[in-house]
Amino acid sequence: MKSLRIAAFGFRFIPPQNGSAGADKFAVELYSRLAKKGIEVIAYNRIYDENKLGEKLFNGIKIINLKTVKKSGFDTLFHSLKATLHIIVFNTGNVVHIHNGGNSIFGLLLRLFGKKVFISQDGIDWRRNKWNWYAKIYLYLSMFITAYIPNKVIFDNIFAKEVFEKKFKKKYDFIPYGCEVEINREDESILHKLGLEKGEYFLFVGRFIPDKGLHYLIPAFEKVKTEKKLVLVGGSPNPSNYETSIKKTIDKRIIFPGYIYGDDVITLMRNSYAYIQPSDVEGLSPVILTVLGLGVPLICSDIKENVFIVKDEATIFKKSDINDLIEKLNFSLENSDKIKNLAIKTQKRIKEDFSWEKVTDEHLKLFSS
Repeated sequence: MKSLRIAAFGFRFIPPQNGSAGADKFAVELYSRLAKKGIEVIAYNRIYDENKLGEKLFNGIKIINLKTVKKSGFDTLFHSLKATLHIIVFNTGNVVHIHNGGNSIFGLLLRLFGKKVFISQDGIDWRRNKWNWYAKIYLYLSMFITAYIPNKVIFDNIFAKEVFEKKFKKKYDFIPYGCEVEINREDESILHKLGLEKGEYFLFVGRFIPDKGLHYLIPAFEKVKTEKKLVLVGGSPNPSNYETSIKKTIDKRIIFPGYIYGDDVITLMRNSYAYIQPSDVEGLSPVILTVLGLGVPLICSDIKENVFIVKDEATIFKKSDINDLIEKLNFSLENSDKIKNLAIKTQKRIKEDFSWEKVTDEHLKLFSS
């Protein structure tokens, strides 16, 4: 294992900055634990002009910051090309871990230069509504490269794995995300900063893109009679017309505090009345796992990826159905004790089934094979 050197790209930032998403959370959790085990990890951050260059070492992870263009879709490809060339020229890893099948084309070049290539694929990317037509074509074609070029493809989504296996007649690996959260401090200043009280707000954290279903959540919440607030944390790095439109709500109970990270996000989750995940499309959501691992009540859409995690141990509404979401929001408000007790019950199962240490060991086993 001492000779194992891992170079990784395809996420955005370690530690998280504006524009971070689930892949960044995954990268921090996995690579921090690998570094603790004595594995050398080089992580390639994607930097835009307005981003701080960040640290050169984080939790034992060596960080290399590479600037990219600020154009949705092309920013990923340009950064991945730069990271690929850097890995080849400076030999920063003998194993390369790539996030996102859209980057699989770079796996071909890396393999030609003798690297072992592993790709983490979280879903069927070309089906996501956030992409325009040419991006969907590119991602569809990338699926064929993903299927055959890497040494291994790792899915966190059992259903996406099944789609690939059926289409390409091959077996792939499944490793889910973990759920544990290290609580470093009990500072609740973020609540005071946002004018929030414990248990008096619903919460969403994520990117403001159509996949996440905020265009269902906001109109649903507007029709619910409650003094509680709805806090929508995050956004997208390149604000779209979609993001602009959802922020036009005139409901004063709905708060857009921008990007919040680290301990402050955990504090917001732990003290929320319930967390809401209204997604149309997800992989195996790291946010849901974190929320359930914290013992927080959850309201989520009934897409199969969500149900795979929560089983029948959350408040579930029909995907894309505003009326059903209104009904479930009202149900949660009328059944406070019931949803809290269910969350406590679910917490125990989630911590047993989705351990970050187990996730790390399974990745290390693959990388070392």
